Amino acid sequence: MTRKILVAALISAIIAVLFVAGCTGEQPSTGGEATVDVIYSATGPMPMLLSTDQIDGYMAWQPFVAVATVSGIGKVVSYSQDMPPAGMWTDHTCCAFAARTDIMQQRPDLVNALSALTIAANDYIKQNPDKAAELSADWLYGKDDMTFGNVTVNSVNVLKASIPTLKFTSDPSEAWIQSNDNFVVSLRELGYITGSLKDADPATVNSELFDFGPYEQAKAMLANGSIKTPANAGTIALGYLPSDHHAALFVAVKDWQYFNDTYGIALKPASEGSGAVDTADLIVNGEKVATVKLVKGEGGSQLMTLAAQDTIQFAFVGTPPAITAIDKGTPIKILHPLQTEGSGLVVSADAPANDWQSFIAWAEQRAAEGKPLKIASPPKGSIQDVQLRAALGDSNVVVNEAQ
Repeated sequence: MTRKILVAALISAIIAVLFVAGCTGEQPSTGGEATVDVIYSATGPMPMLLSTDQIDGYMAWQPFVAVATVSGIGKVVSYSQDMPPAGMWTDHTCCAFAARTDIMQQRPDLVNALSALTIAANDYIKQNPDKAAELSADWLYGKDDMTFGNVTVNSVNVLKASIPTLKFTSDPSEAWIQSNDNFVVSLRELGYITGSLKDADPATVNSELFDFGPYEQAKAMLANGSIKTPANAGTIALGYLPSDHHAALFVAVKDWQYFNDTYGIALKPASEGSGAVDTADLIVNGEKVATVKLVKGEGGSQLMTLAAQDTIQFAFVGTPPAITAIDKGTPIKILHPLQTEGSGLVVSADAPANDWQSFIAWAEQRAAEGKPLKIASPPKGSIQDVQLRAALGDSNVVVNEAQ
């Protein structure tokens, strides 16, 4: 068997066991090892829950990992790429650039141009992480403090701690594709894939999910130093989430003059000032080619609903909601990553755990005392939920879905 098949088989087995346990209440035998209570929660309340001792830790995406460390309420047990099973999560999938297939067919030059701007913005972040953090903090929080119940922390400091822990890349590498394949397996086991991808072979799955043509065209244009000017597209809409995972959008708009001068392409905000921007002009080679509505979503599933309704034509979105949307017939393709990795497991600052091994030892101790650890996680089937379940299963820890 190839490594790709072995990894997929392993994650399938882990998730299948944990899923059966969670759905039936029957816990698999673990030789007396620990049980951990997983509590599903929105990410926003997690720092407050941790600071008030309502949970012992949480698995979340950035910048909520950095919120814990910068505020002093928590510490990182493990970043997502380092979690068990060993090597499974290196360069793991997270957020991606997606587009409706009809606009890809009707306006390929527009899609290629937006892809080129996204690639250039990712390069900007890698070269200017502190500046990218400041621009992202401006967009997300107006550079004000972030407050979560009794937890207050400076947004710029948080973003400066967060941005370097993400890998901003647009490259649809083999590792990234394999990671998506693994999540397809996991989502099947969780019962979230029931449509066109349910019984599809890997080649068909990838054909349904991806179209890397715009990425290749965009790379070539950037290498040649010339972006092809699209025909005027009128008004289009791009959905995004209020997370620094989508920093490519924030820097492209907030420092639009740099991109205009350097690459000949820019998203010029309709009005400049602090905070988020809801409308921008897409300018290519000095010519306005579209008015772009920037639509903030509350979650990936919501953005995929908007894409299905043709309310938005493009989206910066997590790959799991994109995968499940495509499975259900939403006419979109994943064009390339926005970033990889970028999540982590946080515990309280005074917890007797500083790495995965000591975390498991702590979990075993608490289980023996009849007080299982309470770990918050985003909704079932999310990247963070799948990773947490797989890591606990690999360590012979039983997951109990707490109410």
